[in-house]
Amino acid sequence: MKLRTKTKVLPGIITLLILVPAIALIVLLTFDWNRAKPRFNSSMSEALGRPFQIRGELRLQWTKPTPNFKPNAKPESNNLDKTWHRFIPWPQFFATDIHIANPADFQQQKSESTVKKGETKDPVSIGDQIQDETASIKEVSFSLNPWKLLHKEISIPTLRLSAPLVHLQRHANGANNWTIRKPAGTSLWRLDLQQIALTDGTIYLQDAVKHADIKVGFNEDRSDPEYSFTWNLSGKLNDEAIVGEGQVGAVLALTDQTKPFPIRGYLRQDQTIIALTGTLTRPMNLMAIQMRLAVAALSMAKLYAISGIFLPETPPFSTEGQLTGDINASGGKWNYSEFRGKVGSSDISGDLQFEFKSPRPLLSGAIVSKSLLFSDLAPIIGIDSRSSKQTRGLATVQPSNKILPIESFKTDRWKSIDANVKFSADHIIRSETSSITKLMTNLNLHDGVLSLKPLNFEMAGGSLRSDIRLDGSQNHEKNAIVAQIQVQARRLQLKQIMPFVKDLDASLGEINGNASLSAVGNSIATLLGSSNGELRAVINRGTVSKLLLEKIGLNIGSIVLTILFGDEEVKLNCLAAHFSVQNGLMQSKQFVVDTEQSRLNLQGTINLRQERLDLKITQKSKGIRLISLRAPIYVRGSFQHPTTKIDKGVVALRAGAAIALAALAPVAAFIPLVNSGSIDSPVCEEKPAVKSRKSK
Repeated sequence: MKLRTKTKVLPGIITLLILVPAIALIVLLTFDWNRAKPRFNSSMSEALGRPFQIRGELRLQWTKPTPNFKPNAKPESNNLDKTWHRFIPWPQFFATDIHIANPADFQQQKSESTVKKGETKDPVSIGDQIQDETASIKEVSFSLNPWKLLHKEISIPTLRLSAPLVHLQRHANGANNWTIRKPAGTSLWRLDLQQIALTDGTIYLQDAVKHADIKVGFNEDRSDPEYSFTWNLSGKLNDEAIVGEGQVGAVLALTDQTKPFPIRGYLRQDQTIIALTGTLTRPMNLMAIQMRLAVAALSMAKLYAISGIFLPETPPFSTEGQLTGDINASGGKWNYSEFRGKVGSSDISGDLQFEFKSPRPLLSGAIVSKSLLFSDLAPIIGIDSRSSKQTRGLATVQPSNKILPIESFKTDRWKSIDANVKFSADHIIRSETSSITKLMTNLNLHDGVLSLKPLNFEMAGGSLRSDIRLDGSQNHEKNAIVAQIQVQARRLQLKQIMPFVKDLDASLGEINGNASLSAVGNSIATLLGSSNGELRAVINRGTVSKLLLEKIGLNIGSIVLTILFGDEEVKLNCLAAHFSVQNGLMQSKQFVVDTEQSRLNLQGTINLRQERLDLKITQKSKGIRLISLRAPIYVRGSFQHPTTKIDKGVVALRAGAAIALAALAPVAAFIPLVNSGSIDSPVCEEKPAVKSRKSK
C-alpha cells in the first residue's frame, strides 16, 4: 500500500517540477509586459532619482547571460560561466519612446548663455529647445541580471540607445541636471550601468557657468573599424561661435577603467584651432583623457573664450603636446606635457598643469625658449605695431601722436585663475647686432595680483634685475592696477647697450643704476603718467669716443680733425644721473658727464603724462678747444617729434665777433671761437648709492 502511494506521489512531484517552470516560461513568453511598465518606471525613477517613463512599447526576449564586470572585484566573481547561473537565460528588454525628466528640485530657467537683448538668435541656439527633460530616446535595449533583482539592484551590462536626444543644463549657481543624486532617505533600488552603446543622436549643452550653448550630433559610420561614429559640433562658447567635427567609438565603458573610448577631431573658434586624438575613459568621473593636443591661434589671449584660462597677448602661436587629465566632481587636474611650439618667430617648450581648485583654478609649470625674439614680447605689454594688432584682430586704439601704449589692461580676467609659472629664455635676439643672453622670471598670479619676481636679464655683459608687482584686484577705476617696480642694473657695458651707434665703437665703461617707481593706472601710459619715485645711474670708469663728445659740445674744429685723422678715446671720469619722478614728471636732479677734457650737464624735465621733453645740455671745456661754439643745446617737443636747437643768441654773438675780426686779420677770426675755460673738480659732485661689484 505504501509502495503504491509512493508510486503515485513521485510522478506527481516530477510532473509538478516540470509543469511549474513550463507554466512560468509560458507566462513569461506570453505575458504582456506593457502591464509591468508602471512598476518598472517606478523602480527606475527611484534608482535615477528623477522621473523615468516608458511611453511606448515594452517587450521581452531571452538571451545568453552576460558577465557583470566589476573592476575591483575578484576574478572569480566576474566569471559566471563557472556556476550553474550560466544555464539560466537573462531577460532582454526592448522599450520605445523613453523619457527621463530633470530632477524634481531642478528649477527651469534660462541660462546666462541665452540670446541677449537686441541680438539675433543663432539658428543652433538650444535655448528654445530645452525642455523639462534630461533625455528622450527613440528605443532602448538592455539585458538584466535576474539574480541582482533579488537584491534590489538593476544591473545592466550594456545599454543600447537608439536616436538619443540629451539635454544637459547648468544654471549660474552651479545646479545641473546630469548629476545622478541619491533620493532622500534609503533607496530600495540601485542602478549598476556598465557601458553604453550609441546610435545616431544629438546632445545639447546649455551651461550658464561656461557660457556654453552647444549642439553635438552623432552619426553612425561603419567605414572605420576603430571609430564607429562621426560627430559635428556647433554653437557658442563664451558668446563666440564655435564649430567642430571628428570621430568617436561606439561603446562607452562607464565602469571598466581599462577600456578606452577613442575620440579625435578638431574645434575652431574664429581663427583658434584645436586638434586632438586620443581616448576618453572613466566618464562616470566626468572626464579622464589621454590624447595628443595641438593648438594654434592668433594670440594666446584668444584661448580665453574657449578655455576660460587667462593668458597674455602674444603674436600668432602654435603648440603640440600630450594632454592627460582626470576631472571629477571634487576637482581634478590636466597636464599638458612635453609640448613644443612657436610664438611668433620664437620657439617654446615645456610642461604645464591646470588644476581645478577653489576659489580659482591654478595654472603652474615651466616654459623654456632657446631663442626668443625681443619683438615677440612686445604684444604682452601692448607696444607692438599697428599691423601686429590688426593681424590678431584687435582694434587699433593707439593715437598716432602717442608713443606710450594707451591700451587698457583687462584686469577683469585676472581673477579667473591663479598661476605660478617659471619662464626662461637662453638667448634673446633684440636686433641683428645686439642680444640679451638670458631671461628668467617667476610669474605669479593670485587673486588678481600679478608679480614677476624676479624678472632677470643677463645683457650687455651685466645684469638687469627687476621685481614687478601689479595689483589688479583694487577698484580704483575700471581695469586699473596698482604698480610697484624695483629695478637694479649692474655692470652693463655701454658699448654693448648701443652697438648701433658707430661713435661708441671706441667706448668702454659700465653702467650701474637703480630705479624705484609706484603708480596707479589702467594702461602703460596712465601708469607712467601717474608714477612716483626716482631713477639713479652711474658710470664711474672707462673711456668714451672723443668724436661723440665733440659732436655734443659742438667743437667744430675737433670734429673736422677727428674725421680727418681718426677718433681717439677720452678717459671718462664719471657719468652720474639722478631723476626724481612725481606724478609722471621726471625732474633732472643731476646729470653730469665728466671726462678729462670736458664736462656735460643736462637739466630739465621729461613729462611722461604729456609725453614732452624740455631739456638743456651745456658743456664746459677743461682746455683750449678749437672753434668751440659753447652754445647750450635745447631738446624740446613731444616724444613723437622731438626737436634739437642751439642757443642762437650765443652763436650770433660769437659769429659776429668772428666776422668783424676777420676784416682785420684772417687768423684773428678764430679768437672768439676758442674756449680756454676750465673747471676745478674732475669728478662728479654726487654719486648715487650703488652697490660695488663685489656686493652683487
